Amino acid sequence: MNRPVKAVKRVLRRRKPAEPPALIRTPRPSLTYRLVSYLLVFPIYRLLFRGRTAGNGNVPMDGALVVVANHGSHLDPPLLGHALGRPVAFMAKAELFKIPLLGPIIRACGAYPVSRGASDREAIRVATDRLDQGWATGVFIDGTRQVDGRVNNPQAGAALLAARAGVPLLPVAIINSHRALGTGSRSARLVPVHIRIGTPIPPPASRKRADLDQATAACQAQINALLDQGLISGPALPPEADQNALPPSP
Repeated sequence: MNRPVKAVKRVLRRRKPAEPPALIRTPRPSLTYRLVSYLLVFPIYRLLFRGRTAGNGNVPMDGALVVVANHGSHLDPPLLGHALGRPVAFMAKAELFKIPLLGPIIRACGAYPVSRGASDREAIRVATDRLDQGWATGVFIDGTRQVDGRVNNPQAGAALLAARAGVPLLPVAIINSHRALGTGSRSARLVPVHIRIGTPIPPPASRKRADLDQATAACQAQINALLDQGLISGPALPPEADQNALPPSP
C-alpha cells in the first residue's frame, strides 16, 4: 500500500528545484549593450542633444516591467534604454533594422523586429515572451510617432501586456525628440532632448476593457503631465536616486 507513495516521494526528491520566476531572472546588460550605450548612445544623447533625465529613482532595477512612453522620433528606443539604466526590449518595425547604423544600434539596445503585416496577437505574444524572461519591455502607447510628441490616441496594448504578465507599468515622457528628428525630418536638429520618468502604475485588475482603459488613461495622463513640465532644470536626479541609475548630465 505504501510502495506507490514511497515511489512518488523518491521522484520528488530527485527533481531539480523549480526555477525562480521571471521577476527574479532579470537580464543584465550584455557587453555589446554596454559598449553601444556608453560609446555611441551616451555622446549622442548627453552631448549632441544635451540629454538629461529625472526620476531614475522610480525605475525598478529588477523584475519584468512595461515601460510606456510617448513617441516622437526614431531616436526614442536607444535613448530610453540608455536613460533608464537597464536594458529595455522594444518592439520595432522590421524595416528599421535594415537602416544602416540605426538597425545595429536598436538591436544591441534590446529592440526586436515585428513585421508590418504581423497581427496584434502575434505582437502581443512576442512582447509577453520578453516579459516572461524578466525584461523591461517598452511600448509606445500611441503605436506610431506623433507630430507634436504627445500622447494623443493611446492604445490598450501596454495595459494588456501588464495585465497578462501581472507586472507594473512605468510611464516615461520623452521631451523634444519630435523636434530633434520627427516625422518628415531629413536631418536632425540639435535641440535639447530630456527624459522624465514617472511613478509605476499597478497592472490592471483584469483583462476587461474597462480595466485596460483605466490603466491606459492613467498612463496618458501621467506622460502628458510630465511633458507639460518642460525641460529639466536644476539637479536631474534627487539625492536618494537609485545608485544603479545613470548619473545626471553635468
